[in-house]
Amino acid sequence: MSDERAVASAIIRLMQGVIYREADEDTWRTLERAGASVRDHFATIGVDVVIDEDEGYAYLRTKPDEEGEDDPLPRLVRRRSLTYPVSLLLVLLRKRLVEFETAGGEGRLVLTTEQITEMLRLFQAESTNEARIVDNVETTIKKAAELGFLRLLRGHSDHWEVRRILKAYVDAQTLADFASKLREYAGTVASDG
Repeated sequence: MSDERAVASAIIRLMQGVIYREADEDTWRTLERAGASVRDHFATIGVDVVIDEDEGYAYLRTKPDEEGEDDPLPRLVRRRSLTYPVSLLLVLLRKRLVEFETAGGEGRLVLTTEQITEMLRLFQAESTNEARIVDNVETTIKKAAELGFLRLLRGHSDHWEVRRILKAYVDAQTLADFASKLREYAGTVASDG
């Protein structure tokens, strides 16, 4: 493939979603070799190319509007409004990823549907309808997978890889804020009981 065609292919792949080094080695090599051309292309339309070499992923992010800018560019990369259960799951998965890495975990973090259900169960209202709880968790897991934060492992119907792109969306500050809210909530519950 010619270099020009490889750059065009990398641009299109980035517009389709997150690029993972292990899943798309050709595009990754193009980003390493001709990253400046790809970045220049997107810079003209107000979009940054974010490449995380350590974690092995690349994605597009809208550049922040300049202070006092009268006519900001329209957003190319849409923001998604997430439901509370999906937001909660993403924060819990990010926390689990930090724990995995801190414990020296190598490779990928893989969780079963049952493990994810147990993580979420602590934050769900008491219910005697176990089937409804499981359905809600499965819906939440599927949405997280659609968004690219979880990936079902081949040959397993209930093993999920936590994708490292989650680090770019749920940062350390979000985790700290979440931990603070949980402590606040626990204090409220303790004083009520």
